[in-house]
Amino acid sequence: MRILLVEDNVALADSLSTLLKRAGYAVDWRTDGRDALILGEQEPYDLAIVDLGLPGMDGLQVVQHWREGGLHMPVLMLTARSRWTERVAGLQAGADDYLTKPFHNEELLLRIQALLRRAHGREPSAVLKACGLMLDESTQQVSGSALAATALSASEFKLLRYMMLNQGQVLSKTRLAEHLYDYEDERDSNVIEVQINHLRSKLGRSAITTRRGQGYILVGHES
Repeated sequence: MRILLVEDNVALADSLSTLLKRAGYAVDWRTDGRDALILGEQEPYDLAIVDLGLPGMDGLQVVQHWREGGLHMPVLMLTARSRWTERVAGLQAGADDYLTKPFHNEELLLRIQALLRRAHGREPSAVLKACGLMLDESTQQVSGSALAATALSASEFKLLRYMMLNQGQVLSKTRLAEHLYDYEDERDSNVIEVQINHLRSKLGRSAITTRRGQGYILVGHES
């Protein structure tokens, strides 16, 4: 899953980028609201974290422009201001959730998880369930009725989480690369194929079906 982080506090942004990457997210960071506005319109982000007070264009304006342009990705807004009127203004502009600084990292991760689950029509829960599989995001382990808890590499975890959130959909290599890598990464489709094979070795060869010329679809763990 790919996140756009818009925060002009360099120390905080660096800390959040590290936290999010460890949690299996690809992160692009921008400090200026105008840059974030353009990047958010150009790239297929799964979620944006936007600070309220930004140079160039404030967070409220950025989110409002996105919504007016038909961009519906979930937005979590950050602010150092605690007044309820500020939170109301953010929600009215189109933010999906609000978090006041300072906050605990665990709360941030849980709010992100909940927003992503909701965006894909899922109920927030301790584990992500799809196709007979259960994915524990805190331990990055997958299990199933006939599959003992199995540790995943960072790349395998990111790939499986995206496929589980989009169960039933045929996912092309291009789409997978767009959502698993950040803006600066080289997007090699061959790497996707390698990671698919790694997942098959752990879940079973038939767990992921190849649609020739189209992409991959998660079927589930074979009994």
